[in-house]
Order: sequence, then structure tokens, then C-alpha cells
Amino acid sequence: MHIETTTPPDLAWQEEALCAQTGGDFFFPEPGSSVREAKRICALCPIRPACLEYALTNDERFGVWGGLSEKERLGLRRTSH
Repeated sequence: MHIETTTPPDLAWQEEALCAQTGGDFFFPEPGSSVREAKRICALCPIRPACLEYALTNDERFGVWGGLSEKERLGLRRTSH
């Protein structure tokens, strides 16, 4: 008998993310607030590409992921379709 199971996505990379070490406040700012600090931290993060890929794959609509804001990711999705 074969039982189909779904494997959760490998999220181990999140433990190494600089945002996990600095807290989420920078990455989920109030509407209209600056995301400059979040982008600065993302620019230094070695796993930024994996983070961006995760956000695009999972249609993350809020916060800064992979160094891009919500609007920037939306623009990227529009150009890739």
C-alpha cells in the first residue's frame, strides 16, 4: 500500500537569513514606511536569492523578501509572465 504524503518545503535557509537574526520589524514596516534598512540587510545576506525565489514561488504579498518590496516583486512577476 502506497500512501501519498506531501513534503513541506525545505525552509532551513531561513535559519541562516540575516532577517531571522535582526527581527522582522524592518521587513514588515507600517504602510508608507521606508524599507531602506531592510534592503540594506538583504544586500548583505548570503541567501537572498533563495529568499526571493521562495517569495515569488509562494506569492508572498507583504514585506521585503530577497531584497525586494511588495511592489518590486509584483513588477517582477508581471515581466516574467
